[in-house]
Amino acid sequence: MGTENNEFLEKLRETFKIEAEEHINVISSGLIELEKAQAVEKQMGIIETVFREAHSLKGAARAVNMIDIESVCQNLESVFAALKRKETALSPELFDVLHQTVDTLNTLLLSAGAKRSASERSMIKELTRGLKSAAEGVVQPPGMKETEKIEPEKIKSKVPAAAQAIEAPPSMAVEKTVLTGTVRISTTKLDSILLQAEELLSVKQSAVHRGAELREITVSFAQWKKEWEKIQHDVRTIYRALEKNSEQSIENHHADPRGKIDPLAMKGGGSYTSFTVKNLEFLEWNSTYVRSLEHRLAALHRSCEDDYRLLDKIVEGLLDDMKTVLMLPFSSLLDIFPAFVRKLSRDHGKEAELVIRGEDIKIDKRILDEMKDPLIHLVRNCIDHGIEKPEERVQKNKPPHGTITIIVSQKNSHHVEILVSDDGAGIDLAKVKSAAVKLGIITDNEAGKLNDQEVQSLIFLSGVSTSPIVTDISGRGLGLSIVGEKVVKLGGTVSLETHPGTGTACRILLPLTLATFRGILICVDEYLFVLPTTNVEQVVRVNKEQIKTVENRETIQLNGQAVSLVRLADVLKFAQKDTAGESADLLQVVVIGSAEKRIAFTVDSVLSEQEVLVKKLGPQLTRVPNIAGATVLGTGKVVPILNVPDLMRSAVQVMGGPVLPAAAPVEKEEIKRKSILVVEDSITARTLLKNILESSGYDVKTAVDGIDAFTIMKTESFDLVVSDVDMPRMNGFDLTAKIRRDKELSGLPVVLVTALESREDRERGIDAGANAYIIKSSFDQSNLLEVIRRLI
Repeated sequence: MGTENNEFLEKLRETFKIEAEEHINVISSGLIELEKAQAVEKQMGIIETVFREAHSLKGAARAVNMIDIESVCQNLESVFAALKRKETALSPELFDVLHQTVDTLNTLLLSAGAKRSASERSMIKELTRGLKSAAEGVVQPPGMKETEKIEPEKIKSKVPAAAQAIEAPPSMAVEKTVLTGTVRISTTKLDSILLQAEELLSVKQSAVHRGAELREITVSFAQWKKEWEKIQHDVRTIYRALEKNSEQSIENHHADPRGKIDPLAMKGGGSYTSFTVKNLEFLEWNSTYVRSLEHRLAALHRSCEDDYRLLDKIVEGLLDDMKTVLMLPFSSLLDIFPAFVRKLSRDHGKEAELVIRGEDIKIDKRILDEMKDPLIHLVRNCIDHGIEKPEERVQKNKPPHGTITIIVSQKNSHHVEILVSDDGAGIDLAKVKSAAVKLGIITDNEAGKLNDQEVQSLIFLSGVSTSPIVTDISGRGLGLSIVGEKVVKLGGTVSLETHPGTGTACRILLPLTLATFRGILICVDEYLFVLPTTNVEQVVRVNKEQIKTVENRETIQLNGQAVSLVRLADVLKFAQKDTAGESADLLQVVVIGSAEKRIAFTVDSVLSEQEVLVKKLGPQLTRVPNIAGATVLGTGKVVPILNVPDLMRSAVQVMGGPVLPAAAPVEKEEIKRKSILVVEDSITARTLLKNILESSGYDVKTAVDGIDAFTIMKTESFDLVVSDVDMPRMNGFDLTAKIRRDKELSGLPVVLVTALESREDRERGIDAGANAYIIKSSFDQSNLLEVIRRLI
């Protein structure tokens, strides 16, 4: 019985998690709106809503024996009860405590049912004490000691100016409708049903193919019948003549036995006559049978078409209904961003407000799930690299608070656009070019020829970053690279626009649904491929005489513009085919556009356009150049789907564009062992760093503090310095500043590895001139090695 109760409790807790997430999301959104609200009536309405949500969550937690969550909610409820009675006032410090409470509830929910660690118990105890104090009108911000509590008369209830620009919605209440027949279903199960429904597309396409085959048979049969009717009369005439001739020969023989007659006609007593009669009878039967077969074939063809129309209606209806079920509003993803922006901007010592528009537009849940990380990267970039600090903005005649805007708009019935913009400093394109040259992506000569649009596209390449320092969360040049790769994987496009001093805007165009799309079936060297229709601008036939050479590249004129031309077979690296015997003057060309670039590809033939169901290649082939996936045709043949952005990059290389560093020959300097100076006063940490670096192929020398390190650097040469911060005699900040002031050492990369993780300490490291700032609490040797490889 005990086992059954435990199993029931576990199932109940799973249901509780879903309900608790809803309550916590409403509380979090309520806090954001409460912080922005100015009118007292609006504030009281939001306070009442959050109070009720905390109360409901407390009751649900009690029902599943989640004592810790119940305790936190009890104290949170007490705070809002005090706010309702006006026994305590709203303040930035109070909001910090309340937001930390929401974060704690999320953390506890993730490990619901598990045994609490000592640190978790301590966190809950400290938070509970803080909430109890807040309910009594004494706010203790997170991390503040008991003696540093803020008295009520010192509390400023005024909301920061950064929050005033967005008007709160009329009500923060969440509508909860309970209807007969309404059930809660796991989205995982719905995903499974949708995938099975999408597989019916293959059945539909097979039905189309079988119908086409049947139509071809009907046409062939009609052609045969037409030809048969042409000779049928003649055949009958011949057989009748033979029959008559046979009968005449027999009569002549009876009249004159000595006369000559055909022995075949006489054999068997008139068997020849019998033979011709049987053939004439067969011809009559054959005509009747063929007419019957024709009627049956026509009826089968009509039945097949009727079945297809019914199947098409059912499959499309089922798919549309399933996609509608799994279409969620952007708000289900964007609701977490106001709290995220608030926390991150405060961590960076900045003020930023978030404006969201178009959050009611719906999109495939699978796309929303995939876009969470890219949008977080974009918003983090806006705060980390775009929005300036309040004092800097005031100096530039800007309001002290920056604005980050996320606008979702539906471009057409198949696509949606996400615009993420900020009114910050913009991107320094000169730094982007410098970073790309340093990584070997382009040469100095190529960098000078790039226009602004081409430079902006470089920011999406891995490793390219304009950040002056590498930290544990930024500066590695991976954020926008991840954004670009994820968007392309989803079948979308991404572009960037920046204006120095004004801000940056990132536009992402995405399909509304995944898995299916319209594709063009092409043939290249007897192989079949599919190109997404959305990327195909036009299909044309071009005369060979129209091909011109511009800067050693073949081009064609389309709509008055020169478009680069390349053989798709060359891009896909097929073996060179002998074309000496080919006499065709017209070439089949497919013009593809991606991220405002156009390239024309020659193919052998364009076969058809059809709906395509995308299938992954499997874990064995996670990344195949130029291939995005595969699909199964109605014939059962598996055909690769081409990855258009990959194809464009490969085409540029084939035409003589920049080649990635991996293709460059290895110079002697590249295999020379690099030398690193480790500066650390702790012998344990010093030994650990030395072993990590030496095992990775670096020559390592150590120093015990800043003075010792600078003395060594004056007599020996190093490629990089890894230093602690908190050291006797000379700390890491002072050592870094001293290196930057020295003419001979000013260009030496410095990586600070320290336990100091406050924002002020990070800023001090940046001001001193450090290239990277790594926190020991989140230290991972792979991160350190990656940073070092980037710097040297």
